[in-house]
Amino acid sequence: MLSVAKFTFNPFQENTYVLHNGSQALLIDPGCYNTAEERELEAWLAENALTPVRLVLTHAHIDHVFGCAWAHRRYGLLPELHPADHMLLNGAPQVARMYGLPFEEGAGPGGELVPGSTITLGDDRLEILFVPGHAPGHVALYSAEQRFVIAGDVLFRDSIGRTDLPGGDLDTLLLSIREQLFPLGDEVTVYCGHGPETTIGRERKMNPFLR
Repeated sequence: MLSVAKFTFNPFQENTYVLHNGSQALLIDPGCYNTAEERELEAWLAENALTPVRLVLTHAHIDHVFGCAWAHRRYGLLPELHPADHMLLNGAPQVARMYGLPFEEGAGPGGELVPGSTITLGDDRLEILFVPGHAPGHVALYSAEQRFVIAGDVLFRDSIGRTDLPGGDLDTLLLSIREQLFPLGDEVTVYCGHGPETTIGRERKMNPFLR
């Protein structure tokens, strides 16, 4: 059974997730952007005797990839992502300079995430859903057994992902939510890329962008 840990990092208040079972962990969207945040995450992993074995990106906007270089340097991991987001990952250093933020370039990208395929961690499985609109290669990770989805910046509590960044499109985002996330079921927990978690049912009924 997967346990989900959340860390909120960097000036954009991005949610980094660690999914783990046994001694292995899946690192999702590492947003740690300075030494203090890197040490916080590394210390937590060590205290819980966890070894990250894969690094997965829901998408490659800068706030979700600050920690990729650290993850490669410390654990030898390369970021796995949808190929449509390679351009965003490669352009992250330039975006950081525009914001005046430090950014350590990392190796990668690594493996490609294929919609409809699964990521396994021990006996647990996560299905890869293709949910573009906020970013061209955005994916979500769905646990059918435990009824949760790591949704990145597609769906938030009372909001949706912004679509004014390069590669964003509002109609595409709304279609992704309605065709990929809503059918998962109202009771499914949504772990968001920013802010608190929510449920599919709550957002179907309450989200002002989705009524």
